[in-house]
Amino acid sequence: MTEKPVVAAFDFDVTITKKDTFVPFLYWAFGKVKVYKAFIKLLPEAVKVVLKISNRDSFKEKIVAELFTGQSVKHLKVLGAGYASSFTPLIRPKALKRIKWHKEQGHRLVMVSASLNLYLEKAAKDLGFDDLLCTTLKEQDDIFTGKLQGANCRCQEKVNRLQGLLGDLSLYELYAYGDSAGDEQMLEVANHANFRALE
Repeated sequence: MTEKPVVAAFDFDVTITKKDTFVPFLYWAFGKVKVYKAFIKLLPEAVKVVLKISNRDSFKEKIVAELFTGQSVKHLKVLGAGYASSFTPLIRPKALKRIKWHKEQGHRLVMVSASLNLYLEKAAKDLGFDDLLCTTLKEQDDIFTGKLQGANCRCQEKVNRLQGLLGDLSLYELYAYGDSAGDEQMLEVANHANFRALE
């Protein structure tokens, strides 16, 4: 009987890293004053999320529209790469050890994250991942439109992206690593689910 190929799917924020990276990236790229103003402007939307009238995905789309519309793709990708270079102290030692183990076994490493491609492209490459599935910003003529390219990569969308990359997931031996409700569906489809196992 032929053994199934093995895939290891890792969430990024708080699974590989010790803390969230999205909001700190906004500070890095736009400065705290501009980000604070955006959050204050969207405070009614944040209240809707707390009251469960709206959801986190919708709020994230509004933040992206507020800050990224009309911004240079090239400029923000340079900022993103610089930001990713600062991650070393944030990486969990257990996560590094586990990533190394999977690589040594010849497993395919896939990063699956709701964070942005602007900095995850470099982070995934630096950590030795084979594939990156993440939230991507829509661009046109080297300018960000302020919209997402597809859905925010969390919850069921993580499974959808994995299926888009790999096809039928039952054909693989799947390890999954996550830390939050946004990873639940990915963990549910895995043969080896690891919830907060790298802390």
